[in-house]
Amino acid sequence: MPAAVEKQQVVDTTCSSLLRELQHIWDEVGESDAERDKMLLQLEQECLEVYRRKVDQANHTRARLHQTLADSEAELTRLFSALGDHAFVSRAETRAGTLKDQLAAIAPQLEQLHKKKEERTRQLMEVKSQIQKVSGEISGSSHNGDAEFLSPSGEPDLSLRRLEDYQAQLQSLLKEKSDRLHKVLECVNAVHTLCAVLGLDFFKTVTEVHPSLDESGSTQAKSISNDTLNRLSHTIQSLQQEKKQRLLKLQGLGSSLLDLWNLMDTPFEEQQLFEHVTWSIGAVDAEVVTPGALAYDVIEEAEVEVERLERLKASKMKELVLKKRTELEEICRSSHMEPDPSTAQDKTNALIDSGMVDASELLASIEEQISKAKEEALSRKEILDKIDKWMVACEEESWLEDYNKDENRYNASKGAHINLKRAERARVTVTKLPALVESLSSKTRAWEDERCTPFLFDGVRLLAMLEEYDFLRQEKEEEKRRARDQKRLQEQLMTEQETLFGSRPSPNKIINGKRNQNGLRTNGNHTPTNRRLSLGAAMLQSATSDLLTPRINGVTPSRLAAQLGKDSKKERSRPSAPANYVALPKEDAVSLSSACGSDPTSPQGV
Repeated sequence: MPAAVEKQQVVDTTCSSLLRELQHIWDEVGESDAERDKMLLQLEQECLEVYRRKVDQANHTRARLHQTLADSEAELTRLFSALGDHAFVSRAETRAGTLKDQLAAIAPQLEQLHKKKEERTRQLMEVKSQIQKVSGEISGSSHNGDAEFLSPSGEPDLSLRRLEDYQAQLQSLLKEKSDRLHKVLECVNAVHTLCAVLGLDFFKTVTEVHPSLDESGSTQAKSISNDTLNRLSHTIQSLQQEKKQRLLKLQGLGSSLLDLWNLMDTPFEEQQLFEHVTWSIGAVDAEVVTPGALAYDVIEEAEVEVERLERLKASKMKELVLKKRTELEEICRSSHMEPDPSTAQDKTNALIDSGMVDASELLASIEEQISKAKEEALSRKEILDKIDKWMVACEEESWLEDYNKDENRYNASKGAHINLKRAERARVTVTKLPALVESLSSKTRAWEDERCTPFLFDGVRLLAMLEEYDFLRQEKEEEKRRARDQKRLQEQLMTEQETLFGSRPSPNKIINGKRNQNGLRTNGNHTPTNRRLSLGAAMLQSATSDLLTPRINGVTPSRLAAQLGKDSKKERSRPSAPANYVALPKEDAVSLSSACGSDPTSPQGV
């Protein structure tokens, strides 16, 4: 039997017993039937009112349960949508059972989703807070507003996808922060290095950019905003520009010091005191990293020293001008050039004493002349080398001529074999003379065409010297040809005379006899130099030498080479046959004559 039926029976039994007790009371009291009916009707109305009130209360309770169930289902749907959870419980499952059963089935899911929502919200809030913090550090502004997580439809978006998006955004911001922090530290290190080189206060410089960049304030996070990076870059550029300006200034001071030291022959010990200044002359901006290398104190110290040397230079200007003029003359002398006469010593001293010309300008003018002289000397070097070879060849030619005139050159005497070897070398050198002169002339013409100025050798144009040499050489060759023709003619006449009048003494023997009568030894121990002791031989030698040897400004090339050799290089000795011969043993004389292919006393030329 159902419980409701049993309860109804209990109620019915209770109501019946109460009605019987009421009727018994009415019987004892003696109530009328009308009164009894009235009271029974009243009882029925009151019972209906109680039932109706209870039914209304039950309806209200059922309605509240339906609304609660609907709200729970809506909340469940909203939470699933917000969390992005696709494991949605179907409505058919929630409709199974009574309303309370349905509410009891939804309640655990709601509680679980609420907890999940709170955890997801907390995670999103933390990530969002970190994003805002890092974004604020990057942008340089502080933003502490509450984070709202809304979907495009305006509903809260607490999905795992949104959390992953925020986490990815946070990682990207953290990476950018790390890169910016690394860049800031690099800039701070660069500022530190530049301040150390320039001798500036690093902490003052870097705190002017941002207080957080001071290394002593390690508790405060370093600013990594765009503004801080821009200000750091501007500071570095400013310091680098200052570094370049100071380096250029220090290099100028170092060059001035070197010039002044060279001018006044400053001792090396004094120069070492400013070695930290002169090192910068050839330095590149990136190479200067020594702390304090470009400090104001170093530059001021160098400026004071330059001013001191300038004052000392002014007091010794005349000596400096003389020294530079001597240097110019030495360069010109070594290159056989004529120095500018406008800066001669007597003229410069007069100009300095009269005050008509500033000594510094005069010194600068001489230095400019030295620079041009060095440049021209470098361009003349190749030609001067060929001139030296030409002079040496002329010396050899002159010696060979003297040697060929020596009738006793084949005598078996001490040193004769040395002269023979030298004669062979001299012949080779003389054969190269025309080609050497031609090459020297072509190079000289090219030099003159390039510079549009004549090539002067000790004030005389070289091409004129070479042309004169060629002319004299041609005359000498012509004279030799005439001498050969005259000799043949004489020999022909002597042959005819011998045919008509018989043999006569050889002219060579007559000449040798005369020479022996002049006091020379008969053992053949004499040289071209000894022959010049004879008056007739001296006159003959002088005439022949004047006629056949080229002259340059009235001086033969051989003598000119001897004079110039003292200036340009070591003087070359002109070997000749020894002054005193020592008679060789007979065997040596025989071997020498056989080697030469003629009698040692033969006058045949080599």
